[in-house]
Amino acid sequence: MWSFVGNKENKQWIWLALDTKTREIVGVYVGDRSRESAKKLWKSLPPVYRQCAGAVS
Repeated sequence: MWSFVGNKENKQWIWLALDTKTREIVGVYVGDRSRESAKKLWKSLPPVYRQCAGAVS
C-alpha cells in the first residue's frame, strides 16, 4: 500500500506485519521500499514475533 506526502514524487509505502491466525497488525512502518525500511519494520515487531520468524540481515 502506498500514498504520497506533499507531492506525487514523495511516495511513502505502508509496511504492515500481520499475525496470520488473528489477522492483528503486529508491526508497522511508513517509508520507502528500501532494505533499511524492511529492517525498521522488523524492529517494530514485538520480540515474540521476531523469535518465530526468519531474521532480516
